Amino acid sequence: MSSIKIRTKRQGEITLIRLLIEHPMETGRRREKDHGDLIPAHFIEHLSIQHNGKTVLESQFTTAISRDPYLSVRLRNGQSGDRIRVSWQDNLGLSDQEEITLP
Repeated sequence: MSSIKIRTKRQGEITLIRLLIEHPMETGRRREKDHGDLIPAHFIEHLSIQHNGKTVLESQFTTAISRDPYLSVRLRNGQSGDRIRVSWQDNLGLSDQEEITLP
C-alpha cells in the first residue's frame, strides 16, 4: 500500500491535485519521553510530480515540514486520461511513488 494519497478535481482549465503523504517527518531534535534519547532524523528530502512523464514540480523538503505532509498543486491543461505520478525519497533512502489517471 502506498504512503501517497492523490485526489484531483477539475476547475475549468485548472486541475487541482491534492496530496497526502504518510511520513513521520522527524527532525532529529525531539526526545523520547521514556528514555530522553534523541529520535533520529527521518524526513522527506525530495518530492517530484510528473504530468504525462514531464516533471511539473520538484521540491526539496527539510525538517521544517510537519508530519504527514499535505500539498495542493494547480495544473493547467490537465485532460481526462492524463497520468499524474508523485514520488518522494527521504534521508534514509526510503522512497515511494503513486500514479493515477485523471478521470
